[in-house]
Amino acid sequence: MPQKIKPTATQKRNFFIHLIVFLIASAIMWLTYDKGVEGWAYPWPAWITAAWALSLIGHWCAVYTSFEDPGHEEFIRQTKNG
Repeated sequence: MPQKIKPTATQKRNFFIHLIVFLIASAIMWLTYDKGVEGWAYPWPAWITAAWALSLIGHWCAVYTSFEDPGHEEFIRQTKNG
């Protein structure tokens, strides 16, 4: 059974930085997108927020839910002999 890989301090720090930048940038986008517009304004930050949130979820999965690949060493061996 593959063992779960514990994230390193660097991986955790990089994820935390990614999260903080996402929160700050999203807040700035949502607070400024319709300044000075009268009536309805297209909520363009929704696309950026959604795409960035998906990448943040992927980053979290890569850091906190990774398992070792028992066939990785065999794969590397085969690619060097190929």
